[in-house]
Amino acid sequence: MGFPFSSLYIVMFIFSSLQNCSLGSNFIQQSCKKAVKTDPNLRYDFCITTLEANPKTRKAKHLEELAIISIELTISNATEIASNISNLLRQKTEVVIDPYAKGCLKDCSELYSDAISALRDAKLDIESNDFEKANVDISSAMDASSTCEDGFKEKKGEVSPLTKENSVFFQWTVISLAFTNMLVQQ
Repeated sequence: MGFPFSSLYIVMFIFSSLQNCSLGSNFIQQSCKKAVKTDPNLRYDFCITTLEANPKTRKAKHLEELAIISIELTISNATEIASNISNLLRQKTEVVIDPYAKGCLKDCSELYSDAISALRDAKLDIESNDFEKANVDISSAMDASSTCEDGFKEKKGEVSPLTKENSVFFQWTVISLAFTNMLVQQ
């Protein structure tokens, strides 16, 4: 008895799926490698690890898709940080009791709200092929993390409860900006 025809389709489907996963991963690696060359602040390991962990990015075949997805992931990260800030402001902890720290957290909340808005604009800019305007919007959003962190540093001995979150957000914006810069140069 011969090889069933339906089995052939299953084998072809599995092979095609494995090949697509490999191609997606390779595209991400190549894109991250190019992006790192355009921005010394970008950590290659962060770029690869975070993008390969997302199913949408593994399906991306064009830089525009990867740029849009990275912006969406950056928006998601900023939204999560804004939520964490709101939770910190509601808690009765030592960090929030200090009026200076509370003021810093309120400033950070505004900064991340503005960053989310700028990133949404950047996504629309890329969708309409206005890559230079997207660069401006992403650069504006990028400042949220450093400005938030700097606010805490202005008072001696004050420690930011958002240092890790600010660092991760900065990396996300660097990825988005690097991909968008690559689009400008195409």
